[in-house]
Amino acid sequence: MEITDIKIRKLFDEGPMKAVVSVTFDGQLALHDIKVINARDRFFIVMPNRKNPDGTYRDIVHPINARFRAELENSVIAAYEEELAKVQIETLSAAPMSAE
Repeated sequence: MEITDIKIRKLFDEGPMKAVVSVTFDGQLALHDIKVINARDRFFIVMPNRKNPDGTYRDIVHPINARFRAELENSVIAAYEEELAKVQIETLSAAPMSAE
């Protein structure tokens, strides 16, 4: 299964959740609401989940093996970092120039 597209849907400045992402596989299957989290000085992803009646959470979808999870996590975090850099460049270029 090949990751054919990653879209950063929303970026967050505050808190541990940094982005919500959608990933397309083989140009045919879209997976929405993957979260990019920054905690304990590292980034990782959290798969879409739902809250159970007992207050715990259960993934709706998840990678079956560690190799694919690592591939997915690395790809999503790289796309997040690229989007963040793009937004920062756009913000700097849109900032008014000060008169000296």
